Formats: sequence, C-alpha cells, structure tokens
Amino acid sequence: MAISAFAVKVPAAEPMVGDLRRLYDATSALGVPAHITVLVPFMDPARITPEVLERARQALSRTPSFSFALNKVGRFPETAYLAPEPAAPFIEMTLALVEAFPEFPPYGGEHDSVVPHLSVAHGKALDADAAADELRARLAASGAVHAACIEIALIENSTGKWRDMHVFHLRRAASFLPSIQ
Repeated sequence: MAISAFAVKVPAAEPMVGDLRRLYDATSALGVPAHITVLVPFMDPARITPEVLERARQALSRTPSFSFALNKVGRFPETAYLAPEPAAPFIEMTLALVEAFPEFPPYGGEHDSVVPHLSVAHGKALDADAAADELRARLAASGAVHAACIEIALIENSTGKWRDMHVFHLRRAASFLPSIQ
C-alpha cells in the first residue's frame, strides 16, 4: 500500500552521511534523501485532497522557520542517527500534525515518545554500530552539520520510489529577519 510522510530534507548533511546511508539505509536507494521525519506513516497519497493539504498547512504554520545543528550521534537498537539540536521544533510540528490528523500517530503508534533524528543506518545492529562509530569520527573531524528548516516536504511512494508531493513553507522567524535601525 502506498503511503506518504512529512519530512525535513537536510541536504547539508549529505556530504557527511550520504555514503553511509547508501550502505546502511535501504530508503536511500528508493529516493529518500537525508532527512528528519516529522510524521510517518501518513495517508495513502490517493486520499490527499486540497482540504487535507490545507489542514496540514495550518498545523505546520504554528512553527516558524528555525536553524538547527546535527552534532550528536544517537542509537535505537537497529538504527544509528544524528540528533538535531534543538529538537523541540521538530516535536512541535509532529504533535501539531497528530492533533490535526489523530488517525496517523507517529510510526503507527509503535513508540511512546517522539525522538527527532536523521537516520544514517537502519535494519541491523552491527551496521548501526559501524555507522555510529564512523559518524562520531566524522563529527570529531569536521564538526556539526548546520542547517535551517524553512520547509517540510510531503513525500509519497506510490510508484515504489519516494517523490515530493507537496512542499509546505514555514513562515520566517523573527530571528531570520534583518534588524531594523
């Protein structure tokens, strides 16, 4: 069955994680770039109407654009990831979408809490161990990845490959505006 997902693409992370994702994350071969998931699974793309898009836009409009850094390696049992700092805006967007679409809990309700993350390895604990070690070395050598969240992509996989279905632009935060004298 086709699904959709809300994701923050992080192209700034590709130089650090792209080769590791190709080795250890099968979604990379399906067209999924380095990203932080906001909500998955979401509804079948065939059911997404202009009204659904408007409801999602309203939910996402609560969070203004923001900067973040990826400077810490995290682990789930079979996953190695980079954790965004701050995490709060990602959590806020997830909770706003869940409030608007309660029939679509994050990760199908498998987890008790929302942990924003950019997956680098997923599927096998040994692969996640290797990826985590390499990520720590790369962070030590080059420092954090810095990025900005200015939009959220609604992606879908009805063809077997993931592609953008819609992009939601976040409003500019006051901190992104130049100071006026």
